[in-house]
Amino acid sequence: WGLLLMVALGLEGTAATRCPRPCVCDNLRAHVLCLNGNLTAIPDTIPQLTKKLDLRGNSFTVIPVGAFLDTPYLTHLDLQRCKVERLEEGAFRGLGRLVYLNLASNSIALLYQESLDGLSSLQQLILEGNRIEEIQPGAFGRLGSLTVLDLRANALVYLPDMVFQGLQVLRWLRLSHNALHVLGSEAFAALPALRRLSLDHNELQALPGEALARLDGATRLDLGHNPITYVAEEALAMASLKHLFLDHAALQDVAPDAFARSPQLRTLDLRENQLQGLPPLAGAEGLARVSLAGNPLLCSCLLRPFHDWLVRARVQAEGSCTAPPALRGRPLDSLRPPEMRCGRPQPPCSPTVPSEQPRVDGSGQCPRGCTCSPDFHHGSCENRDLREIPQGFPGDTRLLDLRRNIFGTVPPGAFPGLKELVSLHLQSCSIGVLQPGALRGLENLVYLYLTDNRLSTLAAAAFKGAPRLAYLDLDHNAFTHLPAGAFQLLPNLISLHLQHNAIGELAEGDLDGARGLRWLYLAGNTIGHITPAALAPTKMLEKLHLEGNRLMEVPTSALRGLSALSELKLSRNPIKHMGDSAFLPVASSLQHLYLDNMGLEQISSGAFAGLGPKIRSLYLESNKMSNIPDMSNFTGLEILNLRDVPFHCDCQLLPLRRWIDKLNLHVGATCGSPAEARGLKVKLSTTFQTCPGWGRGEAGGARPEKTKAARKPSKKKRSGKSPARGFKKSRA
Repeated sequence: WGLLLMVALGLEGTAATRCPRPCVCDNLRAHVLCLNGNLTAIPDTIPQLTKKLDLRGNSFTVIPVGAFLDTPYLTHLDLQRCKVERLEEGAFRGLGRLVYLNLASNSIALLYQESLDGLSSLQQLILEGNRIEEIQPGAFGRLGSLTVLDLRANALVYLPDMVFQGLQVLRWLRLSHNALHVLGSEAFAALPALRRLSLDHNELQALPGEALARLDGATRLDLGHNPITYVAEEALAMASLKHLFLDHAALQDVAPDAFARSPQLRTLDLRENQLQGLPPLAGAEGLARVSLAGNPLLCSCLLRPFHDWLVRARVQAEGSCTAPPALRGRPLDSLRPPEMRCGRPQPPCSPTVPSEQPRVDGSGQCPRGCTCSPDFHHGSCENRDLREIPQGFPGDTRLLDLRRNIFGTVPPGAFPGLKELVSLHLQSCSIGVLQPGALRGLENLVYLYLTDNRLSTLAAAAFKGAPRLAYLDLDHNAFTHLPAGAFQLLPNLISLHLQHNAIGELAEGDLDGARGLRWLYLAGNTIGHITPAALAPTKMLEKLHLEGNRLMEVPTSALRGLSALSELKLSRNPIKHMGDSAFLPVASSLQHLYLDNMGLEQISSGAFAGLGPKIRSLYLESNKMSNIPDMSNFTGLEILNLRDVPFHCDCQLLPLRRWIDKLNLHVGATCGSPAEARGLKVKLSTTFQTCPGWGRGEAGGARPEKTKAARKPSKKKRSGKSPARGFKKSRA
């Protein structure tokens, strides 16, 4: 029966033997199905020309580095229900043609910053139904073609600023059915093409207006099933928004000008809330439909202004009266003004401003002026003008949001009884001192956000009692140097953010104890020197961001020993000349190199010594050199940016011009000189036609004849060979 099935699918002897045992290979369509086969590793005999690979229902646990290098033609990959817990960095390397990746219904808890590298053509990424709690900025930075990102039904509680950076063409972001409680003000800042955002079924207690204001082009916003009680004045400033869904929330009132800054709004869904009525909605001239079904509408004289506005503005309204008894069940659009009467004078409606009393959803404790959500294990006292850190949160709190208060100091034992706390947010709290023992007892703390405070020094004792701390954000503080030895009690520290301080030097001993550090962010400081041993303790370092500092040369000696470094950013440093072997210490691991916007005038011929096929992206745009060294061995490049470089398009540049011709990349290289070529793309410049060796096979020569001739065997091949034969031959 198995043989008959293979024959029916168009498979012959050689191809059939190459098909993995539990799989079915459809040669005609280049599809391979390995469904529910109890596989524990990706099969290594999948036909090389496979385009669609379905591996649903297996048991892989880990997707290792380069797992699909033998199937570079994949366009669709389905890994649903495969018990995947971890994606190793580089797991999908080599899948530059993949457009669809489904990882739904697995157990992925963390997205590493290079877990998704190599997917430059990916258009749809499905991560629904995993266990993702937090996403680090940069995780999606290489997915420049992605249009749909599905993160539904995970465990997200917080979105940091710029978390979706790099998704320049993303059109639909699906974040439904998470536990989102806090959104950074810049969380959506890097999504210029987004048209639809789904935030329904979360734990948002207020409309996140500041974060949403970054979405100039979004036309649909889903916010239903969130415990939002009030929409304040000008709460939503989305210039292109047409469809807003706030159904099944906890709305009690909406301000008259709540949507005044969303002039394109056409439909407003307010079904199943607690609204007794609405005021006339000022500024919403384009509104065509309002749905109020399922609200306890009081059709008295108090609703008459809204009813009159509906008529004047020609807005269709859905909903029916709950009271008074004489009008119960009457549709809004059937009412006449005289019917909407008040039996006795009543006070005018006023917005229901959230109370300052403690709010606990369910039963339990919560400090005064704060909000606690036992179902999601959250506590929040954001922006309450508090001078001291409140105490008395439920013992099972996992996320505590204390942003935008005025604490000044974090004293010893500031968080008693919070042994289960995972994420602590202390951004913008005017904190100048983190006293020894401040984090005592936080044995499960993983994320600590201290961004935008006044810290200038730290003692190691401040972190005593928080041994699991892995992500520490100290950007936008007042450090003039790294707090030497401060990280000795943090053996699990993975990510350290120190951007936008005033650090002038990295010295030996500064990073002692940070032996597990993998990502170090130092952009926007004043670093002019890095001593040779400064980075020695961080032997596992993978990302080093030094952009926007004052380095005059590549810190080559400081890079020695960093055998795992894969990404180095030196952008916006005043490095004018680059000498030989500048990156040799990290040549065996480096994959992404940023050298843009430096005013770079000269790169020596040996500057890139040791670098080669491992380099996947190289950024050299906006510099001043007129030539670059030979990079013909950079065969693994996926991104090369040479924009705004004034190349001198003479015969010395001919090797580069030929190399660019062979690349299947848009590099943006243009000529700066001579005058007759200025502004032309290097590939189109005719100044090379006088160079020795210029031949008929190059652009500007007798290219049309060769192109025409080259097409003939291609046509013959298509007419004389079926896709099935091509599929089998590649594996024979």
